[in-house]
Parts: sequence; structure tokens; C-alpha cells
Amino acid sequence: MNRRNPGGFERARPFPYERETEDERLLASVEELETIGRDAWRIFRIMGEFTEGFEEMTKVGRAVSVFGSARVKPDDPMYETCVTTARLLGEVGFAVITGGGPGIMEAANKGAREAGAKSVGCNIELPFEQSTNQFVDISIDFRYFFVRKTMFVKYAHAFVIFPGGFGTMDELFESLTLIQTGKVRHFPLVLMGTEYWGGLVDWIRNRMAAEGKIAPEDMDIIHLTDDPHEARNHIVGRLRRRQEILDGRPSSDWGPEL
Repeated sequence: MNRRNPGGFERARPFPYERETEDERLLASVEELETIGRDAWRIFRIMGEFTEGFEEMTKVGRAVSVFGSARVKPDDPMYETCVTTARLLGEVGFAVITGGGPGIMEAANKGAREAGAKSVGCNIELPFEQSTNQFVDISIDFRYFFVRKTMFVKYAHAFVIFPGGFGTMDELFESLTLIQTGKVRHFPLVLMGTEYWGGLVDWIRNRMAAEGKIAPEDMDIIHLTDDPHEARNHIVGRLRRRQEILDGRPSSDWGPEL
């Protein structure tokens, strides 16, 4: 019998996600007066994180944010598709912003590096360690998800979303909401992977739109493709039209017609 464990069972090691994060502390319900006081002071840490993020991200210039699963391996065909997509975007003058981690994020930063474009990683404190991938040139660490998500939107001209899990879905539907409600305008959103996303897009069309939960024209927000060149051309074309609307004349700011 194990004297430290009278029941004779081996104690399980703590799961890596049992480590408390700043987001968890912020979102925890509190009743003790002392803890409530600490919550009020936490605003200064949040302000500091926004300030640091703004100062670093203003150097990035014209950019596209790329999202997708951290679990995609380099031998997955979608990894190479992401490298190609990011490289094509970098070659027409876009910086690439990711979450800075592995998988699709790494692939996007790699493509940016190959194009000689700025490669940005906005990493987040997680209960388990997530190291910044080797292809990031500008790395910024965040404690709070909502601060980090602000950077993804504020400093991007478009989103490209590859197959992913809950975090990717979060970014997808937040961006759809921001575009639908006019918080961001003329903002291209590309879903890469027709087989992966096709069922979801059909459900949105056949359930949400068909039942009047969204307007039929809301479907125009989403551009679904498997082709990196089509993704690049869609983003450049939409942004060129946006500039022409703002200027009231044809725009050459986005380079030649593709």
C-alpha cells in the first residue's frame, strides 16, 4: 500500500491546463471585497497591454490576419496551401498576422517569410505553454484574449480562415458579426477549404438565411475557395473597390489587376 495514498491508487499528475491564466482570473466570479478591489486595479494591466499592442502593431502596415488550427502538421496538404496563400499575399505587399503558434499559424508566418513580408505573431498566455513559431519576425505576447483579438481586427485589411477548431470558429463568427453590423466595412473574409467549410456554409444558407435569421445578402460576406490565387485575387479586388469608393476614382494603390 502506498503510504502517501492510503487507497493504493496512483495519484494522477495535474493536467497542464490546470495552470491559472490572467483571462481566467479576470473572468472569475468574485464576492470578497479584497478580490473586487484587485479587479478594479487590473484595468491598468489591461490598459498597458492595449498600449503595447498599439505601439507594436502600428509598425506593421497593410496586413491580413490568418487563422486556423494549431494542430495541423507540416505534412498536411492544408499546411502547404496556407504557406502558398500567405506567400502570395506577401508578394503583393501584405504583412501577415497570426496567433504566432504552430500549425496553420506557423504555415502562414512561413509564407510571409518566403515572400519577404512582415511576419507577425500575436501569442496568448494559455494554461499550457505555446511557444512562438520560428517564422515570426515581430512577436507580441498577450495575457487577455480580447486585447489580442482587437489587434487581429484593427490592424488587418482582410481575414483568411483555414480549417480549425473552437478558436477558429470564434474568430470566424466574430468577424462575420463585425462585418454584418458595419463595425468594419468592405472587409474581405475568405474561408479556405471547401470540403471542410462547405457543410457549415450550407447550413448558414439553408437554415439561418432561409429562416430569416440573417439577410440573404449576408451570405456575400463569405468567399469560399480552395485556391490560394483566388483568395489573393478576391482580397485585392475587394480592397481595390473599397479604395475606389472612398476616393471616387479608379485606384492603383493595390497594384496591377490580377
